[in-house]
Amino acid sequence: MSNIIGITMGDPCGVGPEIAVRALSEMSSADRAQTRIYGNLTTLEAARSALGLDIDLAPHVVDLPIKDAPLPWGQLSAVAGDAAFRFIEKAVRDAEAGAIGCIVTAPINKEALNLAGHHYDGHTGMLRSLTGSKAAYMLLASERLKVIHVSTHVSLQEAIRRATTERVLATIRAGDAHLKRTGYAAPRIAVAGINPHCGENGLFGTEDDDQIAPAVAAARAEGIDVYGPISADTVFYRAYSGAFDLIVAQYHDQGHIPIKLVAFDTAVNVSVDLPIDRTSVDHGTAFDIAGKGIADHGNMNSAIAYARKLVAGSAKQG
Repeated sequence: MSNIIGITMGDPCGVGPEIAVRALSEMSSADRAQTRIYGNLTTLEAARSALGLDIDLAPHVVDLPIKDAPLPWGQLSAVAGDAAFRFIEKAVRDAEAGAIGCIVTAPINKEALNLAGHHYDGHTGMLRSLTGSKAAYMLLASERLKVIHVSTHVSLQEAIRRATTERVLATIRAGDAHLKRTGYAAPRIAVAGINPHCGENGLFGTEDDDQIAPAVAAARAEGIDVYGPISADTVFYRAYSGAFDLIVAQYHDQGHIPIKLVAFDTAVNVSVDLPIDRTSVDHGTAFDIAGKGIADHGNMNSAIAYARKLVAGSAKQG
């Protein structure tokens, strides 16, 4: 497996080009040699100018064309949305071919993506479609709190419908396998309840008893060290305090709010159960500051570090 990291530039009008260039500029020469940016060289050079950096980008860029590049910073654009899709598509194909070991994605703009005719709810759905995968799970990883989601970009009503025994069990399995791959011998997993106080024995709903508890029991029968359902108003604090290595959240906000509270600038978005590896920054395109050279690239550095850990783990497995 390749140890090259492929960074997709993200929306050309957002902060993706800047944080990718800044991260590349700060790498050691050895790490830089193992890094490629999938994007547009003209746009990346404009970002380099905004940052006031002196770095030769051409050897590290898989250059894909954009009409009239560089596009204006901070503006919603179907052209930019299409370019962002093409960067990701090329990186996925190279990852499938073994040319790169992990994809690190800079932020895309979902509205621009859809304006361009690419109708996805975000990176995870797009990657699932491009790779032909039946499932993919969003895992947010920080130093003291890690969360994997049963569902993400759907309405709350749809999220409740999706919290089936089968789906919760599959999410537990995916989280357990991922943590084992990243060095946890026996991950301690907690499953958050979906209703207040896990339904209080049916007083506030029966989904926890009827759908989630059976999934936990099935996972324990398989030898996974998993507990729950545990009331969501306490389980995240317990995990943050060291009681659990991973929480299975039932829906988007249940998992995202605590992670963003405790690790807004450092949490990494990881796609789990795809045939390729992918990590990402956990922030948006920040159109309001794009092109000003002030975007914080710390989250990009964290995503790259996690990607290198995944590549190293794959090498050991191989």
